Amino acid sequence: MDGKLEFLKEVSNGAGKILMGYFGKPFEIKGKAGSELVTTADIKSEEFIITALRRKYPDIGVIAEESNSREWEKKEVFIVDPLDGTHNFAYGIPFFSISIAYKINREIILGIVYDPIHKELFSCIKGSGAWLNEEQIKVSDRENLNDSILATGFPYIREDIKDSNIPEFSKFLMRTRGLRRLGSAALDLAYVACGRLDGFWEKHLKLWDISAGGLLVLEAGGRVSNFYNNDWDDRKDNIVASNGKIHREMIKIIKGVHQG
Repeated sequence: MDGKLEFLKEVSNGAGKILMGYFGKPFEIKGKAGSELVTTADIKSEEFIITALRRKYPDIGVIAEESNSREWEKKEVFIVDPLDGTHNFAYGIPFFSISIAYKINREIILGIVYDPIHKELFSCIKGSGAWLNEEQIKVSDRENLNDSILATGFPYIREDIKDSNIPEFSKFLMRTRGLRRLGSAALDLAYVACGRLDGFWEKHLKLWDISAGGLLVLEAGGRVSNFYNNDWDDRKDNIVASNGKIHREMIKIIKGVHQG
């Protein structure tokens, strides 16, 4: 498994070089559903990643955001987000990432989240801890929500979605030290894993947004769940991640919004 992780690190670094080659320069931007965007950089990064994965591991399936690669039926799959934080990238905001996870029988085994701006590579193997470059990382030890900083995000398709996250945001705003909307769910989760953030919640996500980052949080000693139960399934579109100590308070607020 170590060899596979090292290979994914190399692939992430290569994709990062592609993104940095486009960042801050002219490139094509297209609209997707709602206000979502896709750029030339998304496409080129994904092409590079998928080509490398298929060359090295031709029998492993690939599920990727921008292409039509949706090999759900495979026992082993890579889950790829070639550019998480496309809006930030398109507007020249230096906060975006590459996310790659590896699953066997729907269980996440490896995770990589790479921030090419700061050259920070977050990685993990199930059962072996989480790392930022060469340093092992742990979640924060803050015990109270009032002392905590959380991150979240909002859906791109807003007009037709009643479940917009605004009520939850309002409640958490009054109960925490502060909230951040940074624009890359994968990096938000990596920041929870290394203790820069104490928690993260969001809805209307895809598994390529959260699979690698969720495993990072778990391997760093944190807790990850869906909104309405204690388990976490990355195929569901909502996630709560925390240092573990504030998790119950976070779930209570989320449930309170939906029950109120």
